[in-house]
Amino acid sequence: MSYAQHKELSGNRTVAIIIVALLHAVLGYAIVTGLAYNVIKKAAEDLKTFDVEEEPPPPEEPPPPPPDQPETPPQVVAPPPLVRTNVAPPPIVQTVREAPPPVITPTAPPAPPAPPAPPPPAIVTKAQSVKGSLQGLISGDDYPADAQRNDEQGSVRVTLAIGTDGRVTGCSVVGSSGSRSLDNATCRILRSRARFTPAKLSNGQPTTDSYSQTITWRLEG
Repeated sequence: MSYAQHKELSGNRTVAIIIVALLHAVLGYAIVTGLAYNVIKKAAEDLKTFDVEEEPPPPEEPPPPPPDQPETPPQVVAPPPLVRTNVAPPPIVQTVREAPPPVITPTAPPAPPAPPAPPPPAIVTKAQSVKGSLQGLISGDDYPADAQRNDEQGSVRVTLAIGTDGRVTGCSVVGSSGSRSLDNATCRILRSRARFTPAKLSNGQPTTDSYSQTITWRLEG
């Protein structure tokens, strides 16, 4: 037998097996269905029907007595609220130590003022020029050249300071001639040439003094 024939026979056998299986399944279903129908029909015939009477409802029981109401508990009184009062702390008392009393040392009474100095002795004699008038100390040769050129002339009033040795220590013009050259020449010459007998006090001691003089400058024609 060839392979093709063997394969064809196997296919036919398989188809036959499937058909047989389907037939068994259909027969089994028919049998089971018929048996079930007969069983149900038999049970329905044996079932006895009867009427069931409803039992009357039980009589209503009387309502139970109201339960004893509990006594009303006493009202709870809440304590008054606590009120906080801000209490100021006690003041801090600082004890200040008193300073010891100052030590007072007696001061010596002030010394009495010194008595005023006695006034100097009065001048007995004034300073005097040794050579008389001071005008004689100046000659025509002492005339300043610039004053001659400018034709300047006039009188100069001077005050001389006399020292204790009779010499001139200072010269000041108290009345100008109008020419600075004549004023300066007057003081210069008197400083160098004038000599005085110094003034004396009442005790005979020489002292300083002053001396005033007018010097006239005039050009000769």
